[in-house]
Amino acid sequence: MNLTKKKSKKSNWKSTVFKIFISGVLVIGMLFFILVVLIRVGAFGELPTYADLRKIKNNTATNIYSVDNKLLGRYYYQNRTNARFEDIPEHLIKALVATEDVRFFKHKGVDLRSTARVLIKTILLFDRSAGGGSTISQQLAKNLYGRSDHGILTIPVAKIREIILARRIEKLYTKEEILTLYLNTVSFGENTYGIETASIIFFGKQPSDLKIEESAILVGLLKANTSYNPRMNRNASLKRRNIVLGQMYKYGYLKKADLDSLKEIPISIKYRKLTQSEGPAPYFRAYVKKESLKILENVTRQDGTKYNIDTDGLKIYTTLNGTMQEYLEDAVSEHMARLQVIFNAHWKEDEPWIKNPGLATLQIEQSNIYKSLIKNGFSQKEAIEAMKVPHKTEVFTWEGIKDTTISSLDSLLHHFQLLQIGSLVMNGNNGDVLAWVGGINYKYFKYDHVTSKRQTGSTIKPIIYASALRSGVKPCDFFENDSIVYEDYDDWTPQNSDGEYGGFYSVKGALANSINTVSVKLLMQAGIDSTIQLAKDFGITSYLPPVPSMALGTGEVSLFEMIRSYAVFLNNGRKIEPRVIRRIEDARGNILYSDPMHEPGDSVLNEEIAQTVLAMMKGVVDRGTANGLRSIWGFQGDLVGKTGTTQNNTDAWFIGMNPKIVAGVWVGGDNPVVRFKTTTYGQGAYSALPVFANFFQKLYADNTYSYLENQKFNFSDSALLIMDCNDFEEEVETRIEELFIKEDEDIGDFIKRIFQRKKKKRKQRDESR
Repeated sequence: MNLTKKKSKKSNWKSTVFKIFISGVLVIGMLFFILVVLIRVGAFGELPTYADLRKIKNNTATNIYSVDNKLLGRYYYQNRTNARFEDIPEHLIKALVATEDVRFFKHKGVDLRSTARVLIKTILLFDRSAGGGSTISQQLAKNLYGRSDHGILTIPVAKIREIILARRIEKLYTKEEILTLYLNTVSFGENTYGIETASIIFFGKQPSDLKIEESAILVGLLKANTSYNPRMNRNASLKRRNIVLGQMYKYGYLKKADLDSLKEIPISIKYRKLTQSEGPAPYFRAYVKKESLKILENVTRQDGTKYNIDTDGLKIYTTLNGTMQEYLEDAVSEHMARLQVIFNAHWKEDEPWIKNPGLATLQIEQSNIYKSLIKNGFSQKEAIEAMKVPHKTEVFTWEGIKDTTISSLDSLLHHFQLLQIGSLVMNGNNGDVLAWVGGINYKYFKYDHVTSKRQTGSTIKPIIYASALRSGVKPCDFFENDSIVYEDYDDWTPQNSDGEYGGFYSVKGALANSINTVSVKLLMQAGIDSTIQLAKDFGITSYLPPVPSMALGTGEVSLFEMIRSYAVFLNNGRKIEPRVIRRIEDARGNILYSDPMHEPGDSVLNEEIAQTVLAMMKGVVDRGTANGLRSIWGFQGDLVGKTGTTQNNTDAWFIGMNPKIVAGVWVGGDNPVVRFKTTTYGQGAYSALPVFANFFQKLYADNTYSYLENQKFNFSDSALLIMDCNDFEEEVETRIEELFIKEDEDIGDFIKRIFQRKKKKRKQRDESR
């Protein structure tokens, strides 16, 4: 009896448990069904339709290419470009399938085995950490549409949405198309999206050129793109790569011998950042983006919508020469690193702003961190104190980016006292910009010194002398090297940089030796207004002050304008407009904009005068202020140029040319107070010219460009004939031309000048007795 009761109770208990289980399954099934219905009707966000899925479009980066077809960089919100299926190596596909979705080619978007396992964990057990089980199609859905936060239902909702979308994707696309879409959308870390971008960044090659072990590294990244990053975690990346190779062997994609040999290969990458602030020619790329945006303002699609340079996968083909850019960047780095050491030693323990601390204060107050503190309610004193608190940060040094603990104030002042540079190289015959360096490091110093305006110093003189020649002056006319007071201009007196006066310089000798006194006389004889107009005709759009000191470069002009102007001399007096963009294409290769090769335009200067100025500028290199190109750097071929140094050594310039190329260099501080104390170091011949020289040495050493060294200027016989004279004479006879009224000179000034000349001559004879 008792035994029967016990059996009955046990049977009832089992029955109850079974009923509860069945009821639970039915309830959960009902809840699951309701959840699916709610997801389908959009209760957790609208589901993309078949029509939406047919129009899948990634945000695709715009590529910028050099004239030699090198990828210079990209504009993007997400650093992604799209590869075609035929460009993806078969071994990469096998590695992906073996690791991420081994039954990919058998299922229709959902792997029932894996899905059942995940559903039990996530829906029955609400295990938010449960992962895996997602097919490549489901992962594609996740990559395309992301996940939203729904609290405890986040994972179940996400998984169900992705299952629905995966099924739809499989109905619309082939397996090859799905693999291509997936590999073009997936993240590889470091703001790197898509297999093409990852291949370029980690290995410096296109996907089609990847080796098996490299493909395995990239596939291994998909599990955890920071933990298995081969740059940051080499050992972890190696282990993960070998797991991927093991999966390939397990599913028959690799032989055992191949697996063993591949596992022995160490991790090897050729990492190249393609961020918008790093990589080659960042200042140039920033300029090209501004110009491209202007162009695209007037270009629309067929439906009238405008292109987005950051998302539409455009291709911008520029004039920049990748090899020349590399040479210029190397020349800049080599020289500026040495020059900064000299600069630091020059000032020793002092700071460049020691005599004017207000400039340092101004620099602090213009900083973003100071402005942010003030905006948040800090007083000036409180903001400065807050900026004195040390914290971990990065600072730029010529030994490399330095991780350090330093206050914002010290970091700011450290960067403030660094010398900066702008350098531009242009094809003088057609205006193509070939190389562009706007500063010492774009990541830390965004200000572009190619387009910024600084006083030009003596680099303006070739235009002054061209104006004088146009007014009738000859290269062998001699002018007295005396210090004249210009009473009508606040009693201003020009001074020579070496402080030496006396004797007479020919016009060609005055340019070669950069004699300020004579240069001002030439400006006054040619006429200030007509000279300013000539400068405008050359391509200088900046304001030039209508005063005698303009002859010494007190006007603030950009290096870009100066290079454009110097090209006039190379083109026999005809102006050439610089070109930076050759064409812009859309993602399908349709041409949206094209700018054919430029040709010199109308003449702005007589051909004979242009050649004469060129010949005079050759004297600057052969025996004048740029003679270091011969005596120190050893150049034998034809070069012309002009050095420039502004007051207090604030700006150092050199602009030079061979018969094909114009290249210019400016060196100085972001603030004029950052400068050398003496002209020995601060002059253009010391601070700027070496970059020009170093660049051309590298260029001439390259077999592709060595022919440029043998190019010759074709000076006319008449231009050379009128230059047959000395640079300097102790005494010369008064020229008849000097007894006539000059342009812009009234009769009173003429009489005053003649009598002052006689008086000065008499005084000099008395002193010599």
